Amino acid sequence: MRALLLENVHDDAAFALRDAGFEVERLDRALGEDELVAAIKGVNVLGIRSNTTLTRRAVEAADELLAVGAFCIGTNQIDLPATLDRGLAVFNAPFSNTRSVVELAVSEIIALTRRLTDKNVAMHDGVWDKSAVGSHEVRGRKLGIVGYGNIGSQLSVLAEALGMRVLFFDTADRLALGNARRCGTLDELLAESDVVSLHVDGRSSNSGIFGEEQFARMRPRSIFLNLSRGFVVDHEALREHVLSGHIAGAAVDVFPVEPKAKGEEFVSVLRGLKNVILTPHVGGSTEEAQQDIGHFVAGKLRDYVADGNTSLSVNLPPVTLRREPGQTRLLLLHHNTPGVLATVNGLLAEHGVNIEGQLLSTRGTLGYVVTDIGGAPTPDVVAALQARTETVKLRVLA
Repeated sequence: MRALLLENVHDDAAFALRDAGFEVERLDRALGEDELVAAIKGVNVLGIRSNTTLTRRAVEAADELLAVGAFCIGTNQIDLPATLDRGLAVFNAPFSNTRSVVELAVSEIIALTRRLTDKNVAMHDGVWDKSAVGSHEVRGRKLGIVGYGNIGSQLSVLAEALGMRVLFFDTADRLALGNARRCGTLDELLAESDVVSLHVDGRSSNSGIFGEEQFARMRPRSIFLNLSRGFVVDHEALREHVLSGHIAGAAVDVFPVEPKAKGEEFVSVLRGLKNVILTPHVGGSTEEAQQDIGHFVAGKLRDYVADGNTSLSVNLPPVTLRREPGQTRLLLLHHNTPGVLATVNGLLAEHGVNIEGQLLSTRGTLGYVVTDIGGAPTPDVVAALQARTETVKLRVLA
């Protein structure tokens, strides 16, 4: 089995896969589409982060690929419909770097509220300005969180512990934690918040959701943070509102276009604004988070390849079945149509195959049935299962 890990995935991921018997190749940068199409041939497991885009063309060029690991939270860089068509499992790390992102957000809220960016620049220029003008405590100020998922809700808890009053807006029905108050509309949140922090996911419908209209509705001299996705914010509009003074300060960690490797020039209209904190997509880039992500995603990839388990898969139906020694496991990904399980079991019965254990799960257009049998299946059984019109992918694990 071959694994290709890109973008400096943590060493622990490589160690875990090597211990599981994989031959691991590593690159410290992202690959463009043409490079990935060439590199992915013969690869069984692919590991990427946020700067490598796995397109349909790359998926179709992957002749041996079984699974993809996104060593990050988001999967919008992966063509998920293409992976479904090819029966590829996709895993990510939805929780591992939550704390790291939240701590960065808290530190930036404090830095901007205290005007530490301005003080820092002045000090480096030799200017001593011991003034309290424009510097505030965060205690008592209102934080508006847009997107109340794993990160937004944990930020809510930490901000409240600092004495902030928390408002949130989410299109999904979320449980308010602590004393946080849900806003019925985004406009309501913008009108009341001293600080607005975006923590939305990477779905395409979120593209450009925060632009001129939303910045204009924010309170004068408020603070803006985006540690979610680069494409959700109009940076030209943000620049104009910072320059006008309507937005007192901003912190941005994600960008519509990001360099693919260290050393490439970073281009942004936000460069040069002294009251704007720019960071190179490092919200989840702490050693603790990256180590945990490496362990978590590599473990999911290992378990899927070895046993077919899909717990917490992004795209495949969830199945976890304990595997007993001496059994053969049949993994059948199929179109979600009625009667597939009955057909499979009938076919096995016709060939005198005894079923030792079995689980079926469905999600959307796909079904996934894991069947443990005594002994090895005959070539006729395997051929019959592969020939079924509803079969997407069949694997046999001895």
